[in-house]
Amino acid sequence: MNSLSTITKLAGGWLQLKVPVPFSLRWVNSYLLPEKSGWTVIDPGLRSAETEAFWEAALLEAGIAWTSIERIVLTHHHPDHYGLAGWFQEKTGAPVYLSETGRRSALWMWGENETSSGELLAAFAAHGMPAEREEGMKGHLRNVIGQVLPHPRDVRPLPEPGETFEMAGTVWTLIGGEGHAPGHRSFYQPDLRRLICGDQVLPDITPNIGWMPGTDPDPLGSYLASLRAMLPLEADLAFPGHRDPFGELRTRIGEILAHHDERLDRMVSLLAEWGPMTAYETAGRLFRAKVMDDSHQLRFAMAETIAHLERLVLEDRAVRREETGADGKPVIRYGPAVPV
Repeated sequence: MNSLSTITKLAGGWLQLKVPVPFSLRWVNSYLLPEKSGWTVIDPGLRSAETEAFWEAALLEAGIAWTSIERIVLTHHHPDHYGLAGWFQEKTGAPVYLSETGRRSALWMWGENETSSGELLAAFAAHGMPAEREEGMKGHLRNVIGQVLPHPRDVRPLPEPGETFEMAGTVWTLIGGEGHAPGHRSFYQPDLRRLICGDQVLPDITPNIGWMPGTDPDPLGSYLASLRAMLPLEADLAFPGHRDPFGELRTRIGEILAHHDERLDRMVSLLAEWGPMTAYETAGRLFRAKVMDDSHQLRFAMAETIAHLERLVLEDRAVRREETGADGKPVIRYGPAVPV
């Protein structure tokens, strides 16, 4: 069940808060975990006037003072998880915990001297995004910056995968995750058989595979490897970044792995049917017009499509060709693999 209510009480005194987001996911989960003398907040959400008002009302309803927030823990750096961290820190004085890779990624994407927007626009143009879509994409990327400011000043690195972190009166093992967000961290407690999994594993929907220029050249391969590494975990309940807590973790991981196998096979069929295409052209045959017409959704559709096409190239199931367009700029097309 995925109903939208303000606060849900969970076992162990945990609280699940569904923080609103201004896109189709509707909310991001923030979890409040009780400590001896206060609370740890996990993933406070994206910053907007609506989310600030949400938190003011939610903490009042729960009887929790701002000064009792001891730590702000982030599973990863995406705006719907990271965006309120700086505002929360200003309200509480609490330190923010995030992987070092996540911290660097946040500043690369939204810091004062960020270069990622221009790099992404150039990459999307090379992958076939029409010039008339550029202004809309620029506007979307500018809007995101306002959803993550101010950046937190006191950011402390989370431990590396396999190391431990104390939270909610117990010790958690850090589980690494790549492909969705660089430096993603999940938290596993074997005695409680609980997993706080951020966006690495989601029920009902599949996490977006976050291709970005100049970063992991094979995010889908990294994501699938990260998922397979989670299969041995004995977790009765997983707490995701979106939708509600769920069981049957291994079953869900298997479903996501199968989904990506099917998507890869579908792309091979499209390339065989239509011949060489840009990622934009391929995405147009995979996603509805509603997705392709919206800059926010187009960004994710392009990233997802490029990630899958690059994986096919690495598997020798597709070929990648870089050509020079009429304007002298590069154009990247993917075609069916050449038979041996």
